[in-house]
Amino acid sequence: MIGKFRFKGGPEEVATDIRETYGYDGPMLDAYVGNEGPRVHKWHHYLPLYDRYFGRFRGKPVKFLEIGVWEGGSLQMWRRFFGPDAVIFGIDIDPKCAALDGKAAQVRIGSQDDPAFLAEVVREMGGIDVVLDDGSHMMRHIQASLVELFPKLSMGGTYMIEDLHTAYWPNWGGGVGAPRNFFNTLRPIIDDMHRWYHAQRLSRPRLRGEISGIHVHDSIVVFDKDPVHPPRQSMIGDPPRPAG
Repeated sequence: MIGKFRFKGGPEEVATDIRETYGYDGPMLDAYVGNEGPRVHKWHHYLPLYDRYFGRFRGKPVKFLEIGVWEGGSLQMWRRFFGPDAVIFGIDIDPKCAALDGKAAQVRIGSQDDPAFLAEVVREMGGIDVVLDDGSHMMRHIQASLVELFPKLSMGGTYMIEDLHTAYWPNWGGGVGAPRNFFNTLRPIIDDMHRWYHAQRLSRPRLRGEISGIHVHDSIVVFDKDPVHPPRQSMIGDPPRPAG
């Protein structure tokens, strides 16, 4: 199904398309089109979004976890983007990916819906600041990883899920009206963010009410984690004078 969206051209043509179509010419573009060795597959509109949400971590000892390793090209891309001080781990269920361990990043083999495995990876990393879910793209796996990993995310961290066009495909557990379509499951999370204004209990208590923002883009959802405070409102200025 996605074949009809395939862009035909080499690195130079890809770079030109991203610059001209999305107006983006930043470091993420260089990290992508400059990739050598194992393949990396990305939708062009993802590149400026990566920079928008991950750019503040460049050149820092960020703890970055990518779910889904495939051929390892994306780990190389992230190393180029974040720099040598970043702690980068990738997880995948395919044992062949173990051969990539210790190259651009550390690779661990296990399932993204295995709580014990995820907890061990986070422990080994010393915590996580950024999660990118580019794993199975199955609805049940996406939700399982979010519930397990978001509570472990550091304050000020970012959790991104990509390739969510699968939310509309039945073979991935999705569908336009399917209850498990990830976009349909966002509504209860949004309700939790607005818990101050209704009496309903938290529907996702394991997320602990620490989601401070949700950003929805084509096939991408980003969650911000920050301290969430009860809202306050005030009024400043002179009151209106009585008529007459």
